[in-house]
Amino acid sequence: MQNKNELVRALLKEIEKEAGRLGKEKVHTIYFGGGTPSLLTVDAAPHPHPSGGTRRVVPDGWHPTGGTRRVVPDGWHPTGELNQLLEALHRHFDISPDAEITLEANPDDINETILAGWRSAGINRLSIGVQSFREQDLQWMNRAHTAVEAERCILLALEAGFENLTIDLIYGTPGLSDDAWEANVQKALGLGVAHLSCYALTVEPKTALDHMVRTAKMPDTDPEQQGRQFLLLMDWMAAAGYEHYEISNFALPGKRSRHNSAYWQGVHYLGLGPGAHSFDGNRRRWNIANNALYTKGLLESTSTPIYEEEILTPENRFNEYIMTALRTLEGIDLNRVRRTIGEEQTKQLLTIASGHNSIEQRLHITDAFIRLTNTGKLFADGIAADLFIGV
Repeated sequence: MQNKNELVRALLKEIEKEAGRLGKEKVHTIYFGGGTPSLLTVDAAPHPHPSGGTRRVVPDGWHPTGGTRRVVPDGWHPTGELNQLLEALHRHFDISPDAEITLEANPDDINETILAGWRSAGINRLSIGVQSFREQDLQWMNRAHTAVEAERCILLALEAGFENLTIDLIYGTPGLSDDAWEANVQKALGLGVAHLSCYALTVEPKTALDHMVRTAKMPDTDPEQQGRQFLLLMDWMAAAGYEHYEISNFALPGKRSRHNSAYWQGVHYLGLGPGAHSFDGNRRRWNIANNALYTKGLLESTSTPIYEEEILTPENRFNEYIMTALRTLEGIDLNRVRRTIGEEQTKQLLTIASGHNSIEQRLHITDAFIRLTNTGKLFADGIAADLFIGV
């Protein structure tokens, strides 16, 4: 990562600058994501010393892949980038003692030393970008890690005490048979992964994959295959005892992502870093995504703003609630809808919702809620859009 030192300095500056934005609100979750946070350096975990007390074993020129070790005494000031960021967050915000603190990690960045460092720093949940346990899938997706590393990193994380972890899996890739997809899912379940985030492969515009698809060097995605594999996934996860608590997320009881759940519940959040988004209930704000412009805006004497924002109208806020709530296990709370838009508009909304059951049942509708059926989950975005108001 180029200019990583400057980026960390800018993040520390933004943390200090935004210290008052949450007021006296207690912070219950912290999430290090949006790229490769596992590349941040971290101080080594405390290490028992023969002479008594605790010492830290710190590799010179420390990097997860190795280095020469040295022993330093207690009172040593943290120098790891991740440690500095966490220290600043605790200094400037009211962090709950039981906060969920998640780090996104690549399988090829994970080893025993860095896992111990993350645990010591305060990370208590990992989100690992596995994507597949099949070598051919990983090569097709141009991933840096191997199938062996995908499995090994999970075992290492569990051995290091990270029982609260999630992995990503991708389905609907060209050439992925239903049997192969089931083998991927069963591998994750067999390893004891408590939370899975599963996504259909999407071909993003102006990417290398998009170019290969458009030039017929790679086959395009097949919506029928993706739909079928999603329906199979829901059956397998239910049989294994996992809650399908959001369209892309499955968890054993008690292992939901508290951080992501807060997004779907409309809880206020503060985003820090390039491209980070914030929400205070009335407005959305997003930082510029360009690393160089972000660091320049914070570290140099310039009036260039590092973010843009929009004030949300009542219609915006209602429609966002519909979009996010419909994706969850709990669904749309119709009592909340009635309080927001009134009885007459709620009746109109229910009429539109009922129309989606005219051919097949896509929605469970009661006086209290609207929830997607498994079939309805294939059409979630379209159904939500039909229920929007003021559009």
